[in-house]
Amino acid sequence: MLKIVNCKNEAGVGAVAANEIAEVIRNKLDAVIGLATGSSPLTTYAELINKYKNGEISFEKVTSINLDEYAGLSADHEQSYSHFMHKNLFNHVNINEKNVNIPNGLASDYEAECKRYDAVIKEAGGVDVQLLGIGQNGHIGFNEPSDHFPVGTSLVELTDSTIDANSRFFTSRDLVPTMAISMGIGDIMAAKKIVMVVIGKEKAEIMESAFFGRVTPAVPASILQFFKGDMMVCADEEALSLIKKKHPEAVYKI
Repeated sequence: MLKIVNCKNEAGVGAVAANEIAEVIRNKLDAVIGLATGSSPLTTYAELINKYKNGEISFEKVTSINLDEYAGLSADHEQSYSHFMHKNLFNHVNINEKNVNIPNGLASDYEAECKRYDAVIKEAGGVDVQLLGIGQNGHIGFNEPSDHFPVGTSLVELTDSTIDANSRFFTSRDLVPTMAISMGIGDIMAAKKIVMVVIGKEKAEIMESAFFGRVTPAVPASILQFFKGDMMVCADEEALSLIKKKHPEAVYKI
């Protein structure tokens, strides 16, 4: 069941999303959590760290599976998603490094790496709760607009709009990787629960298109309309401005 929650601001988005993830961990100590990167999840991770420090949750038995990683960046590169996750979550909680899973951006054989990562997801028993963001072009993970929905992990060519959006994290647009390894949409759709975090007015149009428009691989996130488990979209007022205008009955306000 889809539940779209109108949070007042970015801090509210993080608080609601973290509560959803923490509940899964409390109910299943060895939960498998799918994690996302970018600016949108930062307040969620800050809230999860606070919950750990306050003794509300433990990551000791948790397995994490990240959505994606840039192809061509080492794990210790300051813009790699491995570095991002350690800086913003893993270094501050008691997760076992052996239970941390992120694609290898320097794999010598990307096809083999994609198969390995799918095996990791399968061996973990699937994802109990998947944290997602959404790109301005509708991508989830790095599954870009296409003519099909990729099922498994794949090597993806990033669109110009994604490169432009991510260039703010690099000193030059020319330094932004053009390829990435991404968990497939099939794996995302197989999660038991999804929590999406969305912040900012620049996401308003794609949000309305993804959840109330036609389901099409040209808008990868639109496939989430077919998600069979529980899904909560935590978004601030600006991100939900168009949905509130056109579909006010669909929004829960907290």
